[in-house]
Amino acid sequence: MSEVVGIKLPSELFKGQTAIVTGASRGVGKATALRLAEAGANVVVNYLKEKERAEEVVKMCEEQGVRAISVQGDTSVWEDAKRIAETTLREFGKIDLLVINAGIWQGAPIEEMSEETWDRVLNTNLKSAWAMSKACVPTMKKQEKGAIVLVSSTAGQRGEANYSNYAASKGGQISFTKALATELAPKIRVNCVAPGWIETAMVRPVFQDEEYKRKVIDSIPLKRVATTDDIALSICFLLSDWARHITGEILNINGGTVLCG
Repeated sequence: MSEVVGIKLPSELFKGQTAIVTGASRGVGKATALRLAEAGANVVVNYLKEKERAEEVVKMCEEQGVRAISVQGDTSVWEDAKRIAETTLREFGKIDLLVINAGIWQGAPIEEMSEETWDRVLNTNLKSAWAMSKACVPTMKKQEKGAIVLVSSTAGQRGEANYSNYAASKGGQISFTKALATELAPKIRVNCVAPGWIETAMVRPVFQDEEYKRKVIDSIPLKRVATTDDIALSICFLLSDWARHITGEILNINGGTVLCG
């Protein structure tokens, strides 16, 4: 299990609010769901395939004294995204917070990349941002307040060789964030986090090569790989009133690897 920072969020931070976290059965999504629950939010745990893992996250959220449900759905499919939002409204009556986290990391050299691989990554990472925002924004507008955070990547800022599809999808998320922030202001804030390497199941296979892992860590000024909780805490900050005057921001969480404004 990924290391958790020894800090507790105030239980009043999101009290009475409802949050949807996509791709929340593991990794950053799971860590974020648990932190939101700790801070008083009711949580909708979206998952694609791993129902048992999602139910475990629901149980852990409920242990924090909040309500939580799991909702299966492919967030890159409009009908699924719409159903997730409708289920949330039926169960909780509102949507205050949206974390667009579901994503995959698959690539190939450009001359070997199949159309299927290109489309799968772009749909999962970028089209889902459109679908979930479209599904949730109308009710947020009616409530006069809402906050959205997208989970992008350093790959969207500097590119990533052999993962041009992934880099394009994450760069698209960054531009989408900036466009949506100005479109939805002043009622809804939209921000983005751009993590570097994170200790997740998605990257563990490449870290089985100890020499490669050492090179990665040596390239990070803070000399450590981020935990999922590092990312979750930053997401919660951007969702909260601590960040009430921040919108359209790209928060870099990469240990100093990529320094950009």
